[in-house]
Amino acid sequence: QVQLVESGGGLVQAGGSLRLSCAASGRAFSSYAMGWFRQAPGKEREFVAAISWGGGGTYYADSVKGRFTISRDNAKNTVTLQMNSLKPEDTAVYYCAATPRVTSVSPRSYDYWGQGTQVTVSS
Repeated sequence: QVQLVESGGGLVQAGGSLRLSCAASGRAFSSYAMGWFRQAPGKEREFVAAISWGGGGTYYADSVKGRFTISRDNAKNTVTLQMNSLKPEDTAVYYCAATPRVTSVSPRSYDYWGQGTQVTVSS
């Protein structure tokens, strides 16, 4: 069992930066691939970024590639999403998720989810 808690969301102007953090509790965190997803009102939940259990494999949605960076610190049971050059279309609730399976871009592959943190980017 893994419990996830996101933090770091807030209001930022376009072009600014935010760093989201996900704190995990539970056994064998390092055995889980981790992902970040986001969901805006009236829209489907969409993939943002994912990282493999060892941190050697990362994946990004085309919409955030080059602007966002996912990383993890297994010793501290944390995963982060550094978001730079933010755009209004990045506005959404951001969720971290964990899967004991292979790294995936599909939300259906993830077993554990945080409650989400709001990111709002003003123009």
